[in-house]
Amino acid sequence: MNVSLRGVENEGRRHAAEQGQAVAWVESPLQLLCVVEAHHAGLLGPATTVVPRAGLPALRLTRRELKRLGLPEGLEFAEPSERLPRPGRTWAVGDAFSGRVQLALVTAVPGRTVLVDDGLATIRLLELLVARRPLLRARGTAGLGRKVLAAAAGLRLRTRRPTVFTALPVPAGLAEAVEGAGTRLVRHDFAWLRAQPADRPPPERTVVLGTSLVRNGLIHRDRYLRWLERIDEPVAYFPHRREDPRDLDRVRRIAGLTVYDAGAPAEMTLRDLRPDQRVLSLPSTAVTSLRVLLSARGVPVETVDVPEDWWTASAAPSLRSHLQLFAHQPHQPNQPHEPAQPPQAGEVSQEPQHDPGKVAP
Repeated sequence: MNVSLRGVENEGRRHAAEQGQAVAWVESPLQLLCVVEAHHAGLLGPATTVVPRAGLPALRLTRRELKRLGLPEGLEFAEPSERLPRPGRTWAVGDAFSGRVQLALVTAVPGRTVLVDDGLATIRLLELLVARRPLLRARGTAGLGRKVLAAAAGLRLRTRRPTVFTALPVPAGLAEAVEGAGTRLVRHDFAWLRAQPADRPPPERTVVLGTSLVRNGLIHRDRYLRWLERIDEPVAYFPHRREDPRDLDRVRRIAGLTVYDAGAPAEMTLRDLRPDQRVLSLPSTAVTSLRVLLSARGVPVETVDVPEDWWTASAAPSLRSHLQLFAHQPHQPNQPHEPAQPPQAGEVSQEPQHDPGKVAP
């Protein structure tokens, strides 16, 4: 069964001396934050060196914010590098679909491999591990050499019996299959981050998370911008790190909308929202992680359904389903659940809503 953090910390401390130095390679803000959480939980041992990939401004901003908060004891940042570091006795990585990571999996022999969250790609990784298929991304095409490397990396990873450290709500059937295949699944709830002091939240009642779906060519730009224009109230807009600067210029011109260029992950920036505020977002991992962080504060985090006419030809049906995997808050057993009410006229849309509990453009 899934392992929660209640037993992880004690277990991690007990085996800390055996594990020795851990090395983490991170390529995104979420990966970096989850490495900090894994170290705090004792999963990586007493000493962890984090090597950020060079040339990524969002990673630089996240490192700066983490240093401002104060890093957990035993964790340190190395200088950013373009080269993936040599794995230590414990090796933590986020993107198991990366060619660099897969080459290291095939050629190096770390003592333990810990996979930290890399968004919804984590779920696809678990599915592929169970299905014993090559570790290839959902989008794009791969040549023969890349397929061979992905197959070899998947085989090597399965034989190493890795640990997956995630805040995502892994479906019960998948979690059971993953652990049956020898992969340890450890769930967390951002315990370290929740314990840190937070900055004052934005004054606007409605917070909208930006999306990368436009820049990735998956949804039509104009339809997304028209939806933002129809939110008839003050909006705090937090851009996605991969949004096109030209799109953000158009967003800034929308009346009543303020763009907050925070740079750090939404999980860090918005963790202290008030109960009278709400978060709206197109399908994204941030929806799930913010629910973990904000549920105890009574802050609703609502997913905007993507209408069919928003999708472009590049968005295959399987990809659409994967993106919306955790779109809406699942019912929790033994807990009352009130579905989020559709926005009233003049809030998000004056058009008819598709389903109760879903926010539709």
